[in-house]
Order: sequence, then C-alpha cells, then structure tokens
Amino acid sequence: MLCWLKESERVTRMRIIVTADTHLPLGQRKLPDRLLEACESADLILHAGDWKSPDVYAELSRFAEVKGVFGNVDGDDIRKLFPEQQIIETAGHRIGLVHGHGKKQTTEKRARDAFLNEELDMIIYGHSHIPHLRYYGKTMLLNPGSPTDKRKLPLYSFAVLTIGETIHTEFIFFS
Repeated sequence: MLCWLKESERVTRMRIIVTADTHLPLGQRKLPDRLLEACESADLILHAGDWKSPDVYAELSRFAEVKGVFGNVDGDDIRKLFPEQQIIETAGHRIGLVHGHGKKQTTEKRARDAFLNEELDMIIYGHSHIPHLRYYGKTMLLNPGSPTDKRKLPLYSFAVLTIGETIHTEFIFFS
C-alpha cells in the first residue's frame, strides 16, 4: 500500500547521540569505540560539557553536526567554541542544553533553573556523570552519564534520541 503525504505532513525523524563529561585527554583515555560506532548513524551529536579538549569536538565532527556547551573543567579553547547553555530546535522539538555545574542545589535543579522561563520538550545536562531520565512536569530531563568516566558506577554510558512526533530515549551502557 502506498501512502502519499504532503511535505507539511511528513514527520522528520532524527537520530541524535547525546554525551557529556568526556574529560579527554586524561591519561590514555580516548573516545570509546561503542560511542564512535553509534555516531556513524547520527544526524546530530549533542555534548553537555566537560569536553576538556577541542580534539573531542574534532573527532565527533567527523560523523555529524555537533552542538554543545562548556562545562566547569573546560578552558578558554572550549569556551570560545560553545556557549554556557543553548536551546536547540530540531524536528519540531525544543531542547535545552546545559552542563549543570554550580553551587547549591542539585545538578538537576540547576539545569532546570537555567531554562526557567522557557517552554522546552527536553533539558539535557551533565556534570554528575550519573545517567538519569525523568519528567519534570511536561519536560523530559536527561543526563547521559559519561562514556569515559563512570566514577563508581558499574558501566559507562551515553544516550540515543530518536526524534519524530515524540522523543524516544535509549541509554547505551557498556564496559
């Protein structure tokens, strides 16, 4: 069965890789193969800060457009490339992107407060290295964790968003 849709009725679907807290280079660490393999099919890559080196941006840019923000460990080289926070509009959705560092309150609360007067479908943040997904009202909150610095967690992580009419979020956990 063939179905014809007018251009205005077509749903744009995007595959977005979401990462944060790469902290590279640190020792012999590099971006893991599992993350790079996922980036091969990405339409967009989002990084929620603490890159540590512009080399991370250069490597991710080989796969797709990269948008991001700076984090608390990022120097002037990263701060010249990225803002502290931004709103990305894609496939009909508004996504706030921020690292979430600061004093007082939780990382999640600081991330929410960064976009206090904005109507967003999702807020993506990092800083804690702890993968987290939940709703706050009608806004999805996502922390992808870290693909290179799991701290005391058992696995490394990043997230994959499939965006069309809705936002589907999947965590990728790996050792």
